[in-house]
Amino acid sequence: MIDFLISIVSLTIPAGTALLYGTLGEVYAERSGVLNLGVEGMMIMGAVTGFAVTTATGNALLGILAAAIIGVLMSLVHAFASVTLRVNQVVSGLALTMLGLGISGMMGKRFIGLPLAGRLTPLDIPVLSDLPILGPMFFRFNILVYFSILLVPLLWFILYKTHWGITLRSVGENPAAADAMGINVSLVRYLAVMFGGMLAGLGGAYLSVAYAPAWIEGMTAGAGWIVIALTIFSLWDPRRALLGAYLFGGVRVLQFFLQPLGISPNLLNMLPFLLTIVVLWMISEQAFRRRIGVPAALMQPYSREER
Repeated sequence: MIDFLISIVSLTIPAGTALLYGTLGEVYAERSGVLNLGVEGMMIMGAVTGFAVTTATGNALLGILAAAIIGVLMSLVHAFASVTLRVNQVVSGLALTMLGLGISGMMGKRFIGLPLAGRLTPLDIPVLSDLPILGPMFFRFNILVYFSILLVPLLWFILYKTHWGITLRSVGENPAAADAMGINVSLVRYLAVMFGGMLAGLGGAYLSVAYAPAWIEGMTAGAGWIVIALTIFSLWDPRRALLGAYLFGGVRVLQFFLQPLGISPNLLNMLPFLLTIVVLWMISEQAFRRRIGVPAALMQPYSREER
């Protein structure tokens, strides 16, 4: 039983890491009032960019940096469309996802089947990694896993305990009032969306450089859509995002353990996407939005002239 528990936990945390990166970024974007359905596109572009740069340079850290940059650049497309042009955020996000999937498929053709040189390897933390039970459960992961965990308390503190966090939340709740107080609403939303894009790119790079060091077309397998559901599941709180990401990661891991019992893995694969559809429908209902505390200005473009 202990061995089974160790296996589940040690596999769940890596499986949920890419989801955690994407969710933390989307929490900040939506807190500013911008829904970004382009997470899937940014993650897949981060994955192919991270793999390509790591393959070319033999340096995984350069690949991760490049993935973060491509995530930021792609998020700027969505920020320009939704904040500056004030187009429908759902349409803009969907277009970004389709763009990312198309470009990544074209870029990645030459990398299919290639081994990755310079992949991130697990770090054995002295003393802690040798602890019985706890060592193999929590202290034998690569640096991106540890960094994602450290981001959770840091981003929670920034969001709720700093002036920047108050500014971000005020823009997402009442942009007109924030503007009247001298806050540059457009700038805050741009920065939040770019930060979300950076973390989505990191999540994609984690998949291709560390978790499964290879490039496979469509390797994100809908992770960006699960991120949207997890953001709502977490109630836009980084701490709950950690729980949600590992919960969904655990569901994916359980597929391999439940198959011998005759439970279809396709059923388990389908559940996260059904949940995504349900939560997107629910946040369109005003009564539900008020009940769970959806940022009041989410998906609402802002113009100073209409104040």
